[in-house]
Amino acid sequence: MDHDRCRDCEKEHPLRELTYLVATSLDGYIADPSGGHDAFPTVGDHIDAYARDFPEIFPAPALDALGITPRNETFDTVLMGWNTFAVGLPHGLDDPYPHLRQVVFSRKDRTGQVGGGVEVIDRDPVEVVRELKAEPAAAGIWLCGGSALAGALCEEIDRLVLKVNPVLLGAGLPLLGSSTSRVRDFERQDCRTFDSGVVVLTYRRST
Repeated sequence: MDHDRCRDCEKEHPLRELTYLVATSLDGYIADPSGGHDAFPTVGDHIDAYARDFPEIFPAPALDALGITPRNETFDTVLMGWNTFAVGLPHGLDDPYPHLRQVVFSRKDRTGQVGGGVEVIDRDPVEVVRELKAEPAAAGIWLCGGSALAGALCEEIDRLVLKVNPVLLGAGLPLLGSSTSRVRDFERQDCRTFDSGVVVLTYRRST
């Protein structure tokens, strides 16, 4: 293999980034033990900031209510584990992000449970992410969750955007599941505080 040529190719066509953008409690849980998010505030000035900076992460009904048309400048793909995706099913959301390419990981056949814009796959998440990163696309990849999927992909995460909510859950689904992988240090890029009590921390993987 011509390593110099490979490095030149990466300079001309840099790999897409995987961003783990997720809400978390002060003690590092992204959901309560039942998988719920009811403890996290859904109103406040942090929501306005998210709508402005990351409109792609809102599901279609929320975008309609806010009168927003996402341009997919930050993300064009979203990754979810089945349990994260299934949260919306009782509310009729079987195609929650039609403006994005939606990839859902599941070991079971989910035929008939998802909308036409959702791709359900049973493959190694790391392999899939590396393929997605190499695609010639301008926008990045959003890792939505859940806990186990994030743990499996922790060594592929290039950027962390953590919406730290002013609550303690005591137990629940941890940020990175049961992963014991040690990831290289991350450098803080930004820290934003809001009157709602939410703090948004942004970190990028050190090179």
